[in-house]
Formats: sequence, C-alpha cells, structure tokens
Amino acid sequence: MVTLFGEQRTRREVAALSGSLSQFAGVRLMTLGDGVERGIRMLEFRTGTGLRFTVLIDRAMDIGDCEYNGMAIGWHSPAGFRHPGLHEYEGEGGLGWMRSFSGLLVTCGLDHTLFMAEEPADHYNYRPRQTIRHSIHGRIGTIPARLTGHGERWEGDDCHLWCEGVVRQATVFGEHLELHRRIEVKVGTNDIRLTDRVVNLGFNPTPHMYMYHINVGHPVLAEGSRYVAPIRDLLWAGHAGEGYRAQGVGYDRLPAPQERFHEQVWEHEVDADGAGLVPVALVNLQLGLGLEVTFRKDQFPCLFEWQALQSGIYALGIEPSTNHVTGRGHAREEGQLIWLAHGDERRYETTFRVLASSRDIEASIRRIEAIRTQPRDGFAEPTGNFPPINRKAASPVA
Repeated sequence: MVTLFGEQRTRREVAALSGSLSQFAGVRLMTLGDGVERGIRMLEFRTGTGLRFTVLIDRAMDIGDCEYNGMAIGWHSPAGFRHPGLHEYEGEGGLGWMRSFSGLLVTCGLDHTLFMAEEPADHYNYRPRQTIRHSIHGRIGTIPARLTGHGERWEGDDCHLWCEGVVRQATVFGEHLELHRRIEVKVGTNDIRLTDRVVNLGFNPTPHMYMYHINVGHPVLAEGSRYVAPIRDLLWAGHAGEGYRAQGVGYDRLPAPQERFHEQVWEHEVDADGAGLVPVALVNLQLGLGLEVTFRKDQFPCLFEWQALQSGIYALGIEPSTNHVTGRGHAREEGQLIWLAHGDERRYETTFRVLASSRDIEASIRRIEAIRTQPRDGFAEPTGNFPPINRKAASPVA
C-alpha cells in the first residue's frame, strides 16, 4: 500500500485521484542551466511525504539536495554543485577537491580516501609509473556516471522510485574500477536505500578504499543538536592534546556557528546490532527533525565524525569508512588495505532515514541506545586503541 497524506491507498485508488503519480511523487530527469552547475544532469525524487532529494548523475550519482517539507537536511557548501569540466581534483597540492565538495552525500574512493598520499606503483607493472599520487578523498566523486535507468516500479500496491548508474574510474597502465550504484525509495516513506557495488575490471591487483562523506546542515544541525551513535570507544581526535578543549565543542553536543572555528574530526569505535547494522543519527530535538544513517559494520568497520562548525560553512559529517583515520600508508603496512583482483568486488548497503518528528527521533535514540549507550563525556580522552581490520590478503607485491 502507498501511504499518502496519512492514508493508505491501493494502486487503483492512487490512480483514481490523479491522472499521473507525478502529482504526488516521482522521479524525473532534468539538467541544470546556470553558473558552475550548468550542464549537470540531475534526477529529482519526491516521495509524497514531503521528502525531496536529488541525485547528481554527473557527480558519481551522489545525493545533492535533500529536504523535508522545505527544511534542508543536506548541506550546501559555497563551492556548489560544479560541472565535471570544472573539477580541479589534482590542484592546490591535492586540496582542489574542496572546490567540488558539497551536498548530502559525497562518495570518496575508489582506490583512495583520507588525506593526500603517495605510494609505489609496482602493482601496475609499468616502469614509467614509479609512484601514484592521491589527492584528498580520491577521484570517484568528480567522475560523471553513465545513467543506466530510472523510474517507477509497482509491486502490487507498493510503488518504488529508483535509479541506477555506473561510474568508471580508469586509466591506461593503472586502475580499472567501476562503481555500480542503485538508489531506491518507496513512495510514502522517508527511507532512501543506497546499494553500491565496486568491481575491479582490470587485470592488475588494485587497492580499494571507500568512504561516504554524509554532510548534514542547518536546521538539523543547530545549537543544541545531538550526535547519537552506539560508541564503544573514542579512538582518535585530530585536535587532541593541549588544545583538546580549546574550542569548547565535544563530539556529542553541537553549538551555533562559530567564528574561525577549526574543523574537528573524531574516529569512534561503534557496535552493531544483532543483524550487523550500525545506526547513527544527528537530531534536532527542539525542531523535531533529524537524519539517521544505517550501515553494515562488516562493510564499513570504521566511523568518523567531521565537525565544520565555522560561520559560512556549518556542517556535520557522518563518515562510515573501510579504513581507520591513520591513513593509506598505515593500512598497507598493517595488511589492512583491501586488494581487488580481476573480477573481485565489494558491496555496500546503506539507508538514509529522515526523522520527521519527535516520535521518530525518540525511536531512533532508543534503537541506538539498545545497542550501546555512548560515553557521557563529550571530551572523553581518545584511547588510540585502533581495532585490527582483518583483510584476506596484504599487498600482492613485495
């Protein structure tokens, strides 16, 4: 059944109310036409609940806009949604990626995440390529997708909106990886389901690192908003040391925008429920609005929290990751880096749920706290006890 305006309706009843489902919900293809966005293909989803979000086809099928009843969930940076021809991935010493950084979901990978790095290129067996230099968070988020389908699918009296696409990250004498992405949402609900499959189509063993940079903005992020997660241990904080409390912001309670706030990044060790799922939420109890992200612990064993709370930026990032914040070099040395042989693939399944009422928020907090109650001290001392990530093989190249 489709829930519309508080009532459950059959497919026949929905059809009787209008000549087209698009009066209430749907997914449509459009092209942006001005400024740095000019030429970007975009899919707009409306679920009939007040949830609207867009999928940026020409930016790895990331989720750009996200709003509920006109209230923003996703974050817009001053960089905007740039046309792929304007990306500067390798510029500014590896920080040019920041000029394309905006939206609810920014995908990071496929062979690198985290800060800039350089590594030997011996696994590609091409002597002129001695090393590989990686800019921040990898290339995939700046590559256009090939849209393979989108539309509405009825299953009895249930209607699903969906899209699929393929993003290829490849070069000669280097990596040949593909991201196969499907995004689906049921009409009458606020749950966006994201399914990714990363496959190595090349014939050289290739490293794989993957992370979602999920960016929530105002009004979900506001003074008094709470970050809620089943945290077992606070592993790392980029600002730990003598200045740990200098900005007065712990991991759990968020302030209003701060002048000249310097970003803070945390890594948390989190527990999963009996099904292996990890729910994490940012909630605004006063407004009755929030976002819950649920991912699989076996797919994303690590979780970061990004606080960019300065005036004019003001975002909080929920970041499930395949690797610890210690970075690529450490992962390779410790045998924690994923290596994909020809035909190998990795699958990732994640749900974004808009918490549209105080009741939804309370249910989410109960669900999280049933797994584990997070530390009460927002400035708990980071332990540095990074749990090992067991991979089936270390580097195939000595």
